[in-house]
Amino acid sequence: MEKQKMQINGERLKKTIEAFADFGRTENNGVTRLALSDTDIKGRRHFQSECEKLGMTVVYDDMGNMYATLPGVDNNQLPVVVGSHLDSVKKGGRFDGVLGVLTGLEIVRTIVHNDIKPQVPVVVANITNEEGARFEPAMMSSGVISGKFDKATMLQKTDTEGMTFREALKNSGFEGEAKNRLKDAAAFLELHIEQGPVLESESLQIGVVEGVVGMVNYEVEITGESNHAGTTPMAMRRDALFAANNLIAEIREKMNKLDDELVYTIGRINISPNIHTVIPNKVLFTIEARHQDSETIRQVEEIIQELTTSPGKEKCEVQITKQWDRDTVWFNENLVNRVEKSAKNSGYSYKRMVSGAGHDAQFIATYIPTAMIFVPSINGKSHSEDELTPWEDCENGVNIMLQTVLDLVINEA
Repeated sequence: MEKQKMQINGERLKKTIEAFADFGRTENNGVTRLALSDTDIKGRRHFQSECEKLGMTVVYDDMGNMYATLPGVDNNQLPVVVGSHLDSVKKGGRFDGVLGVLTGLEIVRTIVHNDIKPQVPVVVANITNEEGARFEPAMMSSGVISGKFDKATMLQKTDTEGMTFREALKNSGFEGEAKNRLKDAAAFLELHIEQGPVLESESLQIGVVEGVVGMVNYEVEITGESNHAGTTPMAMRRDALFAANNLIAEIREKMNKLDDELVYTIGRINISPNIHTVIPNKVLFTIEARHQDSETIRQVEEIIQELTTSPGKEKCEVQITKQWDRDTVWFNENLVNRVEKSAKNSGYSYKRMVSGAGHDAQFIATYIPTAMIFVPSINGKSHSEDELTPWEDCENGVNIMLQTVLDLVINEA
């Protein structure tokens, strides 16, 4: 069968996705499969079993990342890796992450069942704790193997029960050796749901992902003075919440004058003492912003840093702390072009786009040629039990990935 005409088995893919959703399925047809939890361990064992049925060899590294390898004609050549993550957030969806891993599994099934002999090894990867829902931060293990995070620090991270990542990893049975880490490859390819509304709103089938946008995160702490809510005249108050309200309004006014593609979020706010009869004496909130252009991010930081001079009339003190940032990561141009060619040759509607969400691919892209494919998310929903990508769209995305992989692993006669 010509590789351009080859298709994956859509019904088999659907059954596989539903089978994995049973590992942590919730009452509302979502999934809770936290990293290295019992449900995650069961899902990992099932994944390994399905890979071994295809003649793949499965190994783990020292962060619990799983690598299932289908041998090639020349196993001394660098492999082509397809992967993502099996873990989910609490009450998440059936597609986030797992679709990318099962994409690799379905591609290998198609290769094996069509008796194709890839010239180089094909690896399907499951990267541990991408979500960071049980052990912060997100993308922990890809961060370690790419040198972004310190392993010793990550091993000491704890969940809400006080268990460390080190303990959970050891108890899981998936702790391997550092020598098994993904160190080099011809390509790392990740298929993911968009987690946003763009593809659906534009009636497009495929997102050819060019990179992941840069972002910055700050914490703003405002200190006022608590006093009685009934006896303290307004003019004599140092109300931290009123000051916070003023700052948030200022942030919105100034940020909205920057580029239309800038997104920013005040995602967490804590008020003290949080009693209805007491004037708040402390407010802490976070502000994060994302954009692909470094100059826009610089302007964002300038706006945030100027907040210390703003709440004068409330007579409060403001402290600004930069928590972290990340630069925009651009994927390998050759691989992105190959994905686009696969979409074009297959007749699917598509657009080039950047990802606003973080993915393991962005860390791995710092040392391995990388590209991503997006498929639509209904209403842009993700990290929710309402998360849904139609089966046809899942199949389309995996077929594009199949064509891209075949383009890389089959030598033309």
